[in-house]
Order: sequence, then structure tokens, then C-alpha cells
Amino acid sequence: QLQLVESGGGLVQVGDSLRLSCAASGRTLSSYAVAWFRQAPGKERECVAGIGLSTYYSSSVKGRFTISTSHAKNTMYLQMNNLTPEDTAVYYCTAGPRIGTTAANYNYWGQGTQVTVSS
Repeated sequence: QLQLVESGGGLVQVGDSLRLSCAASGRTLSSYAVAWFRQAPGKERECVAGIGLSTYYSSSVKGRFTISTSHAKNTMYLQMNNLTPEDTAVYYCTAGPRIGTTAANYNYWGQGTQVTVSS
């Protein structure tokens, strides 16, 4: 069983940067497609970035966010730059058999970490 634990969320100002981490245990993260989703209050959970056989970024974060993995640390990251209030959400890391933009593609989820961008 793969366990995922996020860290790195917090309260930042507009234009700031933040890096989220997702530490995996139980299995090797490199065996999975991985992604970051976010969910703002009253909105559906959306995929913002993913890595599998290809790399995906949503149009709202492309050019500002970067997803990466460290096989040595069995950890995935989401580097977020030039943050705006619209990026405020709970961010979740996830892993599954193949990359996709819907939550149903993924089997394993972290508990979520809050990111709040203040203007």
C-alpha cells in the first residue's frame, strides 16, 4: 500500500513562491503516475499538474507551477511561483496507474495541505 503525506502549505502574499512536498512510503513512487490536484471552497477538485508518460499542466498554472519527483527521496514536489489569490485551495498529491486529469484516474491520495494567498 502506498501512503502519501503532503507538507509545505501555508499563508503567503501575492507574487510569492511556495514548494509543496509529498513524501511517499510503502511503495516506490516511480512505479506510478503522479499528480497534484487542488480544491477551492465550493469548487470541484481539479488537476493542476501531473507526470506519467507525459507531463500535464492546467492552463491556469502553466508557466508558474512545476511538478517534479525525486526517486532517491521517494518524494514528489510542486513548485509554485507568482502565486495569486485564485491559487488559494487545499492541495492534494496523488498517484495512480496512468496520468489523467480526473480524480478517478488515481488510487492513492494524501491528506491535503492548505495554501492561502493573501492580497
